[in-house]
Amino acid sequence: MSKQKWTTDSIPDLKGKVIVVTGGNSGIGFESAKTFASKGGTVIIACRSLEKGEQAKIKILDQNPESDIEIMELDLADLNSVRNFAAEFRRKHKRLDILLNNAGIMIVPFGLTRDGFENQLGTNHLGHFALTGLLLDMIISTPNSRVVNVSSLAHKKAVLDFDNLLYDNGPGYHPMDAYRRSKLANLLFTYELQRFFESHKCSSIAVAAHPGVSLTNLVRHKVGDFLFGLLSPVAGIFLQSSAMGALPLIRACVDPDVKGGEYYGPDGSS
Repeated sequence: MSKQKWTTDSIPDLKGKVIVVTGGNSGIGFESAKTFASKGGTVIIACRSLEKGEQAKIKILDQNPESDIEIMELDLADLNSVRNFAAEFRRKHKRLDILLNNAGIMIVPFGLTRDGFENQLGTNHLGHFALTGLLLDMIISTPNSRVVNVSSLAHKKAVLDFDNLLYDNGPGYHPMDAYRRSKLANLLFTYELQRFFESHKCSSIAVAAHPGVSLTNLVRHKVGDFLFGLLSPVAGIFLQSSAMGALPLIRACVDPDVKGGEYYGPDGSS
């Protein structure tokens, strides 16, 4: 497709649309949620900390008092939390137009989710996989709905070792390799979900997006709080802002020209 300049001015009216943004309390997730709300969408910020979610809501309402924002608890590293979120969402809503699977962790030491999965694959991929599955019938029943999975160009160097996919007990674990693996899993899930939609003749589509290199809290996990604070003024010269990093995600969610199976980044469709 064309790689014409695309900005938030290109976003259509989202009134009546129900949108879930995982990790919508900070970084590119926050920027996405804020933008959707400014265009009239009903936005559910799904995050681990209700307190941080409420703080994000206040910031959004300060800029746009008419925003329709709801905060719901979701810990993607805990499948019981994923189930609870899905059940509560079903009680409150009858449709799901956009599911933006954005939340994630990056380059962290070896650890396990509550269910015993390697943390990065468990949080970045398996949690979102479960969430999407639990809401799939609502997605399918909502005309022209979308599932957008946030990946990364780090996927290009990923290796899926099916003999030790979850780094059992930690042997062979490398934080960057595990992150790459989780991001490739996000992409493979997107493509398989799109094939599912097509084979079942659904109007829903699955799309992937990546933010490029952005100055977000994921970078904080990489360098630590002290260095993050020290380097942020300089890094801002070289790294794009969260608002710019969010644009490919937002476009994947709302651009009427987007097709299932496409992969969006700062330069448009990849």
